[in-house]
Amino acid sequence: MRPVLRLPGLGVLVSEAGLVREVLMNQELFVKNGPSGSGALWTPVVGPKALLNMDGEEHRLLRRRLAEIFTPRSVAGIVEPAALALEARVRGGLDTPGRVDLVDCVKELAGGVISRLLGIPADAPGRLADRELFDLGSSISSLVRLGRPSLTAGQVAKGKAAVEVLAGPVRVAYREGDPGTFPGRLHGLGMSEDEAMGIISAFVMVGTETLVSFVPRLVALIADCGQLGELSRDRSAVPAAVNESLRFTVPSPMMLRDTIGDGMIGDTKVAAGDRILLSTIHAAKSIGDFDPSRPTPQEARQLWFGAGPHFCIGMPLAMAEINSTLELLLDLYGQRPWRIAARQVSRGVLIPGYRRLELAHA
Repeated sequence: MRPVLRLPGLGVLVSEAGLVREVLMNQELFVKNGPSGSGALWTPVVGPKALLNMDGEEHRLLRRRLAEIFTPRSVAGIVEPAALALEARVRGGLDTPGRVDLVDCVKELAGGVISRLLGIPADAPGRLADRELFDLGSSISSLVRLGRPSLTAGQVAKGKAAVEVLAGPVRVAYREGDPGTFPGRLHGLGMSEDEAMGIISAFVMVGTETLVSFVPRLVALIADCGQLGELSRDRSAVPAAVNESLRFTVPSPMMLRDTIGDGMIGDTKVAAGDRILLSTIHAAKSIGDFDPSRPTPQEARQLWFGAGPHFCIGMPLAMAEINSTLELLLDLYGQRPWRIAARQVSRGVLIPGYRRLELAHA
């Protein structure tokens, strides 16, 4: 495949890692909030100030204010309660003669993290179950289609309705201002209630499908390569295995930008109004087959999280969820080996993944 290719009706496809990174780093020429960019796609649903749909100085300042919320200590407080619930479910499933579906478990984990982001007390009356919260977030993110640069009126209405369900507990937690909750911390940072709602909705949307897509694929890759036993005994190799799994599966396979002036991507001219399709999946997978012992080339490192001003601010949260799940499964494997008993891939989805991945004791 050519590194830069014009696709009639879609835009300019960029598939070489160095050029993808170049575009992501150049906020003067390529923006996220143009009329066909991914940021503008969500503005009708979450409002204009949700970080993922902002550019320039305003984006930089908001990102700086949010940075302290995504420290390792802060994200641990968000993930730990959901991880404990995950442990109980997986242990219980493996301790019976039956099987446990890892995909379903990770959906509950994601839903538990969503409940913490929303600031919902565990004993709140009428609280949605963790799986229901995941399904709600997934119903928003699943509206995206690569060939359609904007949402239809019906899709916007559907997205807004889902966001409104999330809004209730967020607004309560925001008004109470408890710094122990995510909305309360946003309040303490001086953000308006609507800004807090937009930011939280954005994190719910972009963090659900990618996590549930990636974690079961990570586990399957490690199991299929026969590395479970080795990693359960020697955890020093875990970071390389996770990083290579991210590189090989690319949970964010495509990023969108709009061109706001004349310029070049490699040897291809682009002009204002061009839609840029950044194929991170081609850029990363072209490096080769799955091999945790091979260092990732500099130009492709962490490309699945972006680069430059829009590098994923939620990466520490995602990595905490990923690592807590893998560490649990490795602990359990060391105590009593398990195997993948059945699997089924998802069909007709934007982000590849498993529909189910069932584990059972060996």
